[in-house]
Amino acid sequence: MSLQIIPFTLGMAQTNAYLLADEKTHEAAVIDPGADGETILAEAQKRGWRIGHLWYTHAHFDHIGGGAAIADALNPLPLVAMHTADHLLWRSGGGGKMFGLHIDPGPEPVIHLQHGQLLRLGETELQVRHTPGHTPGHVVFYCAQVQTCFCGDLIFSHSVGRTDLPGGSWETLVHSIRSQIYTLPEETRLLSGHGSATTVAEEKLGNPFVQEY
Repeated sequence: MSLQIIPFTLGMAQTNAYLLADEKTHEAAVIDPGADGETILAEAQKRGWRIGHLWYTHAHFDHIGGGAAIADALNPLPLVAMHTADHLLWRSGGGGKMFGLHIDPGPEPVIHLQHGQLLRLGETELQVRHTPGHTPGHVVFYCAQVQTCFCGDLIFSHSVGRTDLPGGSWETLVHSIRSQIYTLPEETRLLSGHGSATTVAEEKLGNPFVQEY
């Protein structure tokens, strides 16, 4: 498998961003560039990778805040992908004003993610799964080829995303986890928006917030 995954932990919220690239074509994408886009861009340039895509699990400011810096340095602009249910949140700067922050949301989303949609990066295919609850338009990106799911703020190692912000719903979050995460193969690695990596098996067994059934 030719997919490379470079993780970053960036910004005041210590958000995990992921730089993905196909080794053969050097085509790259960034999942949730939450801050310090220059850092992600410099790593891609050092490796000779071309960032052509920005893929957002959701539109909170700590997941979109670095996108503008990446896009400003690239020509042509990277293609931005987001679920339409989070577009309003994106336009408002990801809710940053609630925390006294002004966030440039970057270029307009042009790929409107839908449940079951397939995204390609070179030879690698990722499936979009709509997983509302943290936000209405939250999605995860599942790559069966490398047994990895990029989970955003849906689920963390022995924890789950908050549901007390506008658009959040505890019941919906629980349903999303049970139907879209716990149904994946147990060996699937879960790369979340905050904290350390985990697996489906580990969370089904030990997550105190959402049990398998």
